[in-house]
Amino acid sequence: MTRRWILAFAIGIAGILQLSVAAQPRRPAGEVLVFAAASLQTALDELVEPVQRSTGTRVRVSYAASSALARQIEDGAPAKLFISADLDWMTYLADRKLIRTESRLNLLGNRLVLIAPRSAPRTLKIGPGFALAAALGRDRLALADPAVVPAGKYARAALTSLGVWDSVSGKIAAAENARAALRLVSRGEAPLGIVYYTDAVADPGVAIVDTFPEATHAPIVYPAALTVAASPAAARVLEFLKTDAARVVFDKQGFSRPRRD
Repeated sequence: MTRRWILAFAIGIAGILQLSVAAQPRRPAGEVLVFAAASLQTALDELVEPVQRSTGTRVRVSYAASSALARQIEDGAPAKLFISADLDWMTYLADRKLIRTESRLNLLGNRLVLIAPRSAPRTLKIGPGFALAAALGRDRLALADPAVVPAGKYARAALTSLGVWDSVSGKIAAAENARAALRLVSRGEAPLGIVYYTDAVADPGVAIVDTFPEATHAPIVYPAALTVAASPAAARVLEFLKTDAARVVFDKQGFSRPRRD
């Protein structure tokens, strides 16, 4: 009698445990570390939850300048997916066989704008030889480091094309990435800056002065690719970023359609 009671009790406990396990919400499998250009932060922060819900994969995103992220991957950082703000840094990793080239695609596009603090707006029309240096006076122009950071490289190319780089090259406040340049202007620490359109619309503290003609710089393209360390979960994350659901968020944040690969 005692043995029967013990057996029945054990079976009951096992059933309860099974029901408890079944009632638990599905936990994301593993984690995908995404390295993404700083200018993608607003959009990707909004997409993390839908990505996790759709793929069942935990996602963590690290933001910085594309140049810094590419070098971290080269040094062995465990990123599974890389989204750059220009083609050069993706090619840098491809040349070193650190990405899966078959997964590479052009995900997004963007525009380049001149901004000012909303509290101290400026009127300045961008064109050949425009009076940017005069507008700055003794102050500095905020932009991402033009030597290595994509946003800064685009800005330098645009200003060179318009014939004004030499007049302002000694007045540059070089920031570590596009979002850092944006903050300098938003806080009123620089009277003018050059950032991506999507950065400008994400910060209510700045106003767009004018937009640079696309012909003044190389097309702004955000390529994405899996790293050689990528898992199947990372591939699912990349696939989600190509969906219409993700495109709605990117469109809302002001990103444009990418040029064709």
